[in-house]
Amino acid sequence: MKELLELFVIFCRIGGFTFGGGYAMLPIIQKEIVEKRKWATDEEVLDYYAIGQCTPGIIAVNTATFIGYKRKGMIGAIAATMGMVFPSLVIITLIAAYFRHFQDYAIVKHAFVGIRAAVAALILSAVVKMWDKSIKDSAGLIIFILSFAVIAFTNVSPILVIVVSAIAGILLSSNSKSKSDSNSNSANNSSSKCKRAGSK
Repeated sequence: MKELLELFVIFCRIGGFTFGGGYAMLPIIQKEIVEKRKWATDEEVLDYYAIGQCTPGIIAVNTATFIGYKRKGMIGAIAATMGMVFPSLVIITLIAAYFRHFQDYAIVKHAFVGIRAAVAALILSAVVKMWDKSIKDSAGLIIFILSFAVIAFTNVSPILVIVVSAIAGILLSSNSKSKSDSNSNSANNSSSKCKRAGSK
């Protein structure tokens, strides 16, 4: 019960103090979930994000559901999801009720300019942290460049880009493994020949 409450509170805090959506939450999730509590690794969080991008719903909520399920099964998934959703539900309801009364105030407009700048910084920070964990070889770099180009300069769905990238990763990994096995077999054959020649 204590851990379920902790799941709810942690994700409630993440959901309540993060502006800018799921991507802006990544640095906070990394700090709270990966660094402080060791509930998941960086690689697992990245995997959850990738899956969350491909499934219906908000990416941050989907990620919370994955982490909650990993910790305490189905009940943990519900606790983490409720924690992530609860502050947004309350805050958005209040804003929707009163926003029209102060949306034209200069101070509100200036505040949103600052918030947008901070969100951009959070997302950039997430990209920097994700880079070392995600781009490990030339194949990963090629997939990154092509994916970025497609998403940035075309109207192709990000879901399709992720699916195609996953297939490309599988194919490149299989090809690399085949080459490695072939090189290993060649080395073993050469070693065997040398041993036979030496025995003669």
